[in-house]
Amino acid sequence: MSYHIAVDVGGTQMRAACFPPDQLKPLVINRISTRHPSETPLERLHRVIASVWPQDGEVAAIAVAAPGPLDPYRGVILAAPNIPGWINVPLRQDLEQHFNVPVALGNDANMAALGEWMYGAGKGHHHVLYFTISTGIGGGAIIDDRLLLGAQGMATELGHITVDQNGPLCGCGQRGHLEAFASGTAIAAWVKQEIEQGAETSLPKDRPVDARMVAEAARAGDELSKKAMDRAGRFMGQAIASYLHIFNPSIVIIGGGVSRAGDLLFEPMRRAMHEYVLTPRYLENLTLTTAAFGDDAGLMGALALARSTGLEVVDTVK
Repeated sequence: MSYHIAVDVGGTQMRAACFPPDQLKPLVINRISTRHPSETPLERLHRVIASVWPQDGEVAAIAVAAPGPLDPYRGVILAAPNIPGWINVPLRQDLEQHFNVPVALGNDANMAALGEWMYGAGKGHHHVLYFTISTGIGGGAIIDDRLLLGAQGMATELGHITVDQNGPLCGCGQRGHLEAFASGTAIAAWVKQEIEQGAETSLPKDRPVDARMVAEAARAGDELSKKAMDRAGRFMGQAIASYLHIFNPSIVIIGGGVSRAGDLLFEPMRRAMHEYVLTPRYLENLTLTTAAFGDDAGLMGALALARSTGLEVVDTVK
């Protein structure tokens, strides 16, 4: 029996899963912390992959979803901001030499888009736009049944479109990016700023606030929290309208932890999409929905990448 191993690498933890042929439920899945006092992150990656290696068959391929920026063509991590020492790491070469099987590498947001298209909310669509809204904002696009990568494999950094050039500083160092307005980090930062300026709220003023707490308070009727979610949703809708003009998708999928806010985010998002779109034709038969796989979207995308070796969808990745 021939298996595929999918890996999702993050700054806090990394997960590996071994999938039998034609199944979406893994035979085994393990996770370990990315950082360890006596092992490098690369050694940790070797360990978690080895921990799911099948005993009764061969592995056809390994695919890794990892934070960018990275070069999927050469299989190189250019700079993983939350993983110490991961600068210009030839990950594909290292894993192929260590495990002696073909290896593919993809940006985690792109892999989430691929997973949702192949197996999840985007299945059956030919033009898909995917956003993940959590600590930051990432994304991916499927165009004409192809994962869009770009000339250097760095396309679809959807969180880094400028929505207000005089806006707050983004984590990347530029001002006014979508990520600086609508990410979980940005929502919490805006609420903190408003509290410091004397805004009334039921949120705690003596300890840090995160986007999950803001959403919960908004559901309970807290006006500041409702305003924060409305603000984030409007900026998301404004940006999505611009992306509709560029990609003209039939479905927009929203993943990541902030998507769990539901209509608190989606209602202002829809209103802004209608307000900013060039023509209502872009909205005809457009589906706006949440990701089917949640936090597992990147892992499922890595599975799709591993299984698609040699197929048209990933010709440009190899």
